[in-house]
Amino acid sequence: MRNAFAEQIYDSANANDNVVLLSGDIGNKVFDNFKKSFPKRFYNCGISEQNMTSVATGLAMSGLNPVTYSIAPFNTIRCLEQIRTGVAYHNVPVIIIGVGAGLAYAELGPSHHSCEDISFVRTIPNMTVLCPADRWEVKASLKAAIQSNKPTYIRIGKKGEQVVHKKEITNFKIGKPIKIKSGEKKVCILSTGNIMPEILNTSDQLNKYKINPAVYSFHTIKPLNSSFLKRIFKQFDLIVTAEEHSIIGGLGSSISEWMVDHNIIEKKLLKIALPDKFFKLSGSHKFARDKLGISSNKILKKILKLQKVKK
Repeated sequence: MRNAFAEQIYDSANANDNVVLLSGDIGNKVFDNFKKSFPKRFYNCGISEQNMTSVATGLAMSGLNPVTYSIAPFNTIRCLEQIRTGVAYHNVPVIIIGVGAGLAYAELGPSHHSCEDISFVRTIPNMTVLCPADRWEVKASLKAAIQSNKPTYIRIGKKGEQVVHKKEITNFKIGKPIKIKSGEKKVCILSTGNIMPEILNTSDQLNKYKINPAVYSFHTIKPLNSSFLKRIFKQFDLIVTAEEHSIIGGLGSSISEWMVDHNIIEKKLLKIALPDKFFKLSGSHKFARDKLGISSNKILKKILKLQKVKK
């Protein structure tokens, strides 16, 4: 995903002289082409994300389109005050890229895990929150965010993620979920971010139990697409939300709030997310997902249990 971002930020800067890239002292080699072609539009701000966010705010207020880039917890939690009272309060078009979101840096421990960022950022007025599923959604998200001219947080993975879409997405719209596969009326899975490959594996396994779920990439956490949700909740018996984020405050919580606001009581909602605790073991991304219950096999068990199907 980070390579896809590097490719798209280069293309966007090539097309728009106002695009400026600020880095929190990471990804330097990834941005070699950008620095060579646009040396006056790249700023390595060092390990100082608070300052980087404030600089980006000033650049945006001067008419530019700054994009900040750092590891997800450092570019959100560390500088949350600057995002709130700088970027969002002034409602300026700063794009914040959180790389390695969720458990992508599982082996580096809780300081590098980003399991609360959606919760924090989506509560801030004026902010748009995007969680692309693969490299093609990363590119489409960045293009759409620049065009929107609004403060936006884009939460991406790290590297080596499975590609979901076969080609470039030409009809991407902020707030419009993407249908990955059609299904029958029993189950619909709304997946956000780079957990999508686990969901597609789960979907394949569910077919063995005569359950054919519809799957959507719910890439926009905020603004929430109310008309889409109304249609989905009418069409399906069980809605499953899936995310590599805390069970508190993410996609599942957002849709739960929507259900309460719209008095949806006759349909079931299953939230697949990380438990409300720190993960203190060290291991691979795959290991962390399985231990915390969001691997494809663990997700399968949860859906089958709710559907009262024995595995």
